[in-house]
Amino acid sequence: MIKATLTSAFGAFLLFGAASPAFAQKQKDDTPPVAFGENAKKADDDEAAPAGPRVYASINYDVNADPENIWVLDLSNGQRIKVRLMPDWAPAHVERIKELTRRGFYDGVVFHRVIEGFMAQGGDPTGTGQGGSELPDLKAEFNPMPHVRGTLSMARASEEDSANSQFFLVFYPRFSLDKKYTNFGRVIENMEAVDAINRGEPPANPTYIVQASIASDNKPVPPPPAPAQDEPISVDMLSAPIP
Repeated sequence: MIKATLTSAFGAFLLFGAASPAFAQKQKDDTPPVAFGENAKKADDDEAAPAGPRVYASINYDVNADPENIWVLDLSNGQRIKVRLMPDWAPAHVERIKELTRRGFYDGVVFHRVIEGFMAQGGDPTGTGQGGSELPDLKAEFNPMPHVRGTLSMARASEEDSANSQFFLVFYPRFSLDKKYTNFGRVIENMEAVDAINRGEPPANPTYIVQASIASDNKPVPPPPAPAQDEPISVDMLSAPIP
């Protein structure tokens, strides 16, 4: 595999966080992303997250209208998210997500890069930002849908046709990503659970997907993960010499 080295930035390091055989190294967010050009940093600054809480109108969508294109994520924080997939805009990307989901590929996978005011990235089974599936990379399906709050979009390396399995969910609008990354869905239920995903690059205690499913498959909500248990203290541990 070839590892692509990029001068990545706040607007794109996640998206170049390797979702294909051409994997990007983790970079700082203080230089403009190569793929966006010289004006990218200013564009991202213009779209900075608000200083205080912002209220967004709820999305009213009947999940029963098209359950085959509703992606359901049960998270380790005990929350369930529903995302409307958009096959009319990005049919190959929607089909890829559904195929990997039905294989159980995303179950147990962490959100490995989560940036306040920007996005939560997941879909890498290695948890490093440099992994993907064994399936071939996807051709880009850039489309008119803007990257608004709750957008589901596909991560990629520097090459446009390099998306594979990694995805990201947008916390706040990022219009500088439009037509540069394939936008193929939007959160329609429980965006608050997306907001609650643990931050970090990587997070110290990452939120992970307990179960991903398609609504038409009618999978029940899985039991919440058991809390981590502290190792019991034994007599031998108490009597061990202090190093």
